[in-house]
Amino acid sequence: MARPFRFAVNMVTPAEGEEWRAKCRRAEELGYDVIQVPDHLGMVAPFPALVAAAEATERPRLGAFVLNVGFWNPALLAREIATVDALTGGRLEVGLGTGYVREEHDRAGLPFLPAGQRVDLLRRTVEELEGLLRDEEHMPRPVQRPRPPLLIGGNGDRVLRLAVEHAEVVAFTGARESPDGMKVLTAEQLDERIAALRRLVAGRAEAPELNLLIQHVEITDDREAAVQDLLALVPHMSLEQVLDLPLLAVGTVQEIADQLRAQRERYGFSYLTVLDPCLEAFGPVMEELRGA
Repeated sequence: MARPFRFAVNMVTPAEGEEWRAKCRRAEELGYDVIQVPDHLGMVAPFPALVAAAEATERPRLGAFVLNVGFWNPALLAREIATVDALTGGRLEVGLGTGYVREEHDRAGLPFLPAGQRVDLLRRTVEELEGLLRDEEHMPRPVQRPRPPLLIGGNGDRVLRLAVEHAEVVAFTGARESPDGMKVLTAEQLDERIAALRRLVAGRAEAPELNLLIQHVEITDDREAAVQDLLALVPHMSLEQVLDLPLLAVGTVQEIADQLRAQRERYGFSYLTVLDPCLEAFGPVMEELRGA
């Protein structure tokens, strides 16, 4: 049986004071289940922004999507997680990833490790957080016990294995690292990554929830015209492959809703995140999918 849909908006656009609170309230009005904040330089700091989002809203959960473990010491991160979970009344969801932007590490004066070592660091961070947050003697303590829900983002075999071992949610970006930077996965390549995850999940009592970050939402009657500007960004793909990309939601409300239902059947994605520039555009799609 398919999981019910859950919807999140990732607040990538910085805002001040009342503008931030108003945007969070609007997300709640539109029916988003989770308000998320990224962990990138040039964007809002995740933990204070989530506390402010909690104070402005009542229903949505609050998610870090995702914390770059290269920025954090595990002991200090455990303190932040426990404090924010307490201040938000147990509404926090913790997202963790390896980080992928070298320039941000350079600006912060932090080492940008090779990909394999970043995965090693992610594992060490997850394991240390598990120990600290589950420890009844650790102070401060999170409200949610044994710890807040954990989301791990990434597509590689080692990250997927770690997620299956520890996380309630596995998040896919629809892209992978390559020598030329991040490269978008075709629908068929994503099939292969999902198949790898399913092999790892085979022995687990309960399968994790699967999240997909949708990079662009556009309501239109002409799908082909809407993606013309995107073709130059993915020169290795045909028009048909671009239209089939899971990380794009382009078409009429009904077409997008049908696409997302089909993707839930094909891949298992029931937890969908959009970026905040698409906050309003995705509202009618959520209405169409609500309860589906």
